Amino acid sequence: MGHTATAQAGSGGLTATEHRLANGLRVVLSEDHLTPVAAVCLWYDVGSRHEVKGRTGLAHLFEHLMFQGSAQVKGNGHFELVQGAGGSLNGTTSFERTNYFETMPAHQLELALWLEADRMGSLLAALDDESMENQRDVVKNERRQRYDNVPYGTAFEKLTALAYPEGHPYHHTPIGSMADLDAATLEDARAFFRTYYAPNNAVLSVVGDIDPEQTLAWIEKYFGSIPGHDGKPAPRDGTLPEIIGEQLREVVEEEVPARALMAAYRLPHDGTRACDAADLALTVLGGGESSRLYNRLVRRDRTAVAAGFGLLRLAGAPSLGWLDVKTSGDVEVPVIESAIDEELARFAEEGPTAEEMERAQAQLEREWLDRLGTVAGRADELCRYAVLFGDPQLALTAVQRVLEVTAEEVQEVAKASLRPDNRAVLVYEPIAPADPDAESAEGTEDPESAATVEATDENEEAAK
Repeated sequence: MGHTATAQAGSGGLTATEHRLANGLRVVLSEDHLTPVAAVCLWYDVGSRHEVKGRTGLAHLFEHLMFQGSAQVKGNGHFELVQGAGGSLNGTTSFERTNYFETMPAHQLELALWLEADRMGSLLAALDDESMENQRDVVKNERRQRYDNVPYGTAFEKLTALAYPEGHPYHHTPIGSMADLDAATLEDARAFFRTYYAPNNAVLSVVGDIDPEQTLAWIEKYFGSIPGHDGKPAPRDGTLPEIIGEQLREVVEEEVPARALMAAYRLPHDGTRACDAADLALTVLGGGESSRLYNRLVRRDRTAVAAGFGLLRLAGAPSLGWLDVKTSGDVEVPVIESAIDEELARFAEEGPTAEEMERAQAQLEREWLDRLGTVAGRADELCRYAVLFGDPQLALTAVQRVLEVTAEEVQEVAKASLRPDNRAVLVYEPIAPADPDAESAEGTEDPESAATVEATDENEEAAK
């Protein structure tokens, strides 16, 4: 069954059709004949928020296991077949979902659909102790390389643990802990697959140079016989007060290149107009080299070498406004913090100027159009809105919603949320290397790179 959607106001002429198979798989198609390519994107409604204590990191570990072979595709065959056909692929895990995606030459679309269906329907036929141990080691090494042995690498993990209290489903990040990765068993992985990797817990989008009728026929052929599963537990409640109520603070003494101040502010849930307003506020304040904080700290005061403020959108819990400042020379953190609070208070009192609103809206509009303008980006956004908000069509009008937000709404969300009593703070203080004669490889890390990237990447956590 399905229906065809006409282009909505504010969609830029983009359209999408929605369909549902008898087993519950939701399908979204969007034709785009500009180039002879097609993107396949499959979102499963499972992420780290679905994990239980003692088994953190299981969603991300399982994402890796999905590339270890299935009934008809052995070992590394998924990668080999897609890349051999001229395509690209990957998978990512976040708090709220796990996704898998391929971009293929249009004439190879059927191959990508068959591959995704084979592992959805038959992964357990290939999942064994060898693949489990192999990928457990890969994930543990990934944790070492991207988190534990990188300057500021655990900042995001520490801040989310502060911003979301113990026992909250977002208290831990998707990478999980070493102890929990060690504790995960093969039966844990099999039970996880049976619970969450079912067609009625997934959305499949196909975007690009496609024949919708033929594409639906292939989807029915390969996915239609996979049985659904009704035993999925509801995710734990992520509700929290809008304001933390106090400033939570931790000082971290590590071998880092420079002092740093990082903070996470609770902000409105994704999918709301207030969240769009928050996005605009953070863009004015810290979105690039024209922003207020960059101009104040880097250009004028010269107390920082980097200053950014970005939004981690979350649907099942308060979103996070992520502030990241690296100090210049011997500047002390209190100097930076005082200037930041001054700028945030002034913004809450005065709001954005007309020029700032125009620039911020243009910046977010460009970012949205960049995503929707590629077949892979559009496929991902259609899945996101279908899984998290129940309506993939919302992806096509997101730009218009950002442009409708007023300066008064931006000021209101800043005044309500960007306050000292609504933030978790990390202060990094450098310490000398354990062996002063041996320069650490991590000490050459660009001080702008680690934590800022982690804040934006955690919701798009690249697994490979």
